[in-house]
Amino acid sequence: MIILGIETSCDETAASVCENGIILSNKVSRQVVHEKFGGVVPEIASREHELLLNYIVNEAIIESKITIKDLDAISVTQGPGLSGTLLTGISFAKGLASGLQLPLIPVNHLEGHIFANFLAKPSLSYPFICLLVSGGHTQLWNIQNIGNYILLGETRDDAAGEAFDKGARILGLGYPGGPIIEEKAKAGNPDKVKFPRSLMGKNNLEFSFSGLKTSLLYYMDNFKESSEVRFLDVVASYQMAIIDTLVEKVRRAIIKTKANRCVIAGGVAANLKLRKILKEKIPEIEFVFPDLSFCTDNAAMISYLGNIKIKSENSYDDLSFSALPNLKLK
Repeated sequence: MIILGIETSCDETAASVCENGIILSNKVSRQVVHEKFGGVVPEIASREHELLLNYIVNEAIIESKITIKDLDAISVTQGPGLSGTLLTGISFAKGLASGLQLPLIPVNHLEGHIFANFLAKPSLSYPFICLLVSGGHTQLWNIQNIGNYILLGETRDDAAGEAFDKGARILGLGYPGGPIIEEKAKAGNPDKVKFPRSLMGKNNLEFSFSGLKTSLLYYMDNFKESSEVRFLDVVASYQMAIIDTLVEKVRRAIIKTKANRCVIAGGVAANLKLRKILKEKIPEIEFVFPDLSFCTDNAAMISYLGNIKIKSENSYDDLSFSALPNLKLK
């Protein structure tokens, strides 16, 4: 079974080919045009997808060393994401599926992130805890089996990825914020500035990063670098406030569920400092991290999950579905 996956939920134009659970190709083009705006401009993102999709899909086919006639099905991100960018990818996928007379599988972007961990460890078994941390979501899930997910806690305002991006904007570091803050923080002291950790009351599994962002904003209003506190110390302290919160909530979720393994999914999973501290602070359980190339938005997770879904359900002939920007993981 050979599946072409297409991902356009935000500003990455991506295509991948998966054959029976093996990724044959994974092409991703990040839209650098948004950097000058300090964030993603939805209309521009949609136009960029229109320009890039045909090329990226063709490159994925070539890299996989198959022909387009070898495809058995196509999978595409249905949501969540930006309405216009999702529609661009879905419309392209529908046209291609109709022309080739192939089944089209709508895929939940969040579910794709979770299942990217099976690419890192095919032997991963249920149940497990998942910390899903991306630009738009910060959630803790108890994954019992495919399609059986129990939400343990989520953010009440900003996601961790948003906190990185907005923090980087306040600090004047550019976009996307996560990688820049991680790199700058290496040279700073994370204990110099005591930024708040919200919703840390006993047994609370919810997240909140809006107050942290506001605290940074007020701190930088009056900040002057000195021998006591350097700019890089502020960056490192801000990152540590985010990481401390994530690690503590994971620890609580493990105690609550008595889980013995945890997977980390989403763009923030690429943060090596987060990976290091999770393993140091919670050494008694197994952690699974996706390959760095599968942390940020990509189509490998979409083609891989599409491969699983069509084998288990095998009923994807209806092309009437549309984009669901606020699609939940059930």
